[in-house]
Amino acid sequence: MTRVASTIWTDIQANWKTMVLHGLIFALLFQFLMLIALIVRFQDLPNYVAFYDWFGSAVHIIQSTPSWRDAVQIIWEEWLIEIGFMNYDYGMGISEWSLNVVPSRLVMLFILGATVSLCLALVRRDGCDVGTSNTMRATTGLGALLVAMTNATMSWVVCCATPSWVVGLAMLGLGVSTSLALETMGPLLTGLGFGTLAFIIVVLAARKAYPTKELDPKGAPADA
Repeated sequence: MTRVASTIWTDIQANWKTMVLHGLIFALLFQFLMLIALIVRFQDLPNYVAFYDWFGSAVHIIQSTPSWRDAVQIIWEEWLIEIGFMNYDYGMGISEWSLNVVPSRLVMLFILGATVSLCLALVRRDGCDVGTSNTMRATTGLGALLVAMTNATMSWVVCCATPSWVVGLAMLGLGVSTSLALETMGPLLTGLGFGTLAFIIVVLAARKAYPTKELDPKGAPADA
């Protein structure tokens, strides 16, 4: 395992700039895609943008919350930007839908983008056949989908206006009550997604650290 860990570290050092770039692009692009999905689904352009003092709120939460565990959980859900559609048919108006930019989720998506970048870099340099390579890419895509899906931060008034990944499921037609019932599975699915990506990285690093001997046309080792 030491040799495998060393191989992974060497690849990270060789690709860290690309990983950072891909992480940033993925985190920002995912916000844009969520906004487009909301606009297409509800056929309305956003008509308000709200900015929040995330740093000030985090400091206030830390100072006023005795438990560090509770403070971290509260800060995890704090918003930075809210973009949505306000319906003014109801007095002061009600937000029908919104995209909530949450710093903690941006960090998760950044890590996801960087991890996927490392996975694909290892796949490209791996000497496996086309079928195995495609399987590795598909598995990487599945892991990425699980993490990205469970870190979506969209809200819809029908779903109690709470930003959550299950809003996407409700938008796709799944019953609201069923979608909300699945909300508690978010951390499990996120962990499963990152676990899948970690498994791919370890497998590819192990193949690179312990390459199999090439065979000659008769099936004997090339160095025999």
